[in-house]
Amino acid sequence: MSDRPELTIKLKRKEFLEYYYLKEELVCFCRENGLPTSGGKAELTERIAYYLDTGKIKAIKTVRTQKPKITAITRDSIIESDLVCSEIHRAFFKREIGESFSFNVAFQKWLRSNSGKTYADAIAAYKEIKSTKKPGKKDIDKQFEYNTYVRDFFDDNKGASLADAIKCWRYKKSIKGHNKYERSDLRALEQ
Repeated sequence: MSDRPELTIKLKRKEFLEYYYLKEELVCFCRENGLPTSGGKAELTERIAYYLDTGKIKAIKTVRTQKPKITAITRDSIIESDLVCSEIHRAFFKREIGESFSFNVAFQKWLRSNSGKTYADAIAAYKEIKSTKKPGKKDIDKQFEYNTYVRDFFDDNKGASLADAIKCWRYKKSIKGHNKYERSDLRALEQ
């Protein structure tokens, strides 16, 4: 049985922020109440919290940038600001690095924070990132709470099933507080 309150305009900001809601639920709330539905889960959560607190719709900043029309990339080309990892970029890196190339998160972050450098610099950075990557666990970005929870569940419960992890996750997101795995979540398996 979940003690998580239904997401309605009657909900107080503080209580809303104490529970886990799916992005789909946040988008649905926004649609029903005339709030913008764009953005990631964090932006939607903040927008709803502001609305529940004030009753006002917070203006969102929309920045439309014209994407550069890249037709060819060389090692001497300059990395553009607001880079979008396109098929042209992928083809360039595969040609220069090899078929094993893929846009991993660390490399995408490097590209976006190093506009103005050359693509030769990017190739060197990619190789450096690949060589320093540790085998084993990869960092999971904070917006992927479910993935983090399941990984931590299995770290603590060797041999458990995915069904058990999901049952514990469903229990965890139904109660007040954070969404990180704790051994006490195993009580969900006793029900």
